[in-house]
Amino acid sequence: MRTIRNLSGIYFRLQNKETGKWENICFEDLSESDQDKVMETKSDVWLKSLAKNLANTINRIGYQFDLMGE
Repeated sequence: MRTIRNLSGIYFRLQNKETGKWENICFEDLSESDQDKVMETKSDVWLKSLAKNLANTINRIGYQFDLMGE
């Protein structure tokens, strides 16, 4: 199970399989199978927008913590 971090602010409403309750969960905190379910019916424009938003999140985190890849 992934640690819930809520970094991107790109939320989806999904039903928790364990509790049955509906929850708001950020895209990056979803399991890979739930990410696939979210994306399978989306348009190319939507997917490009998702990628750009996630890229902005990575850049914001890198800037905030002065991180650089090797």
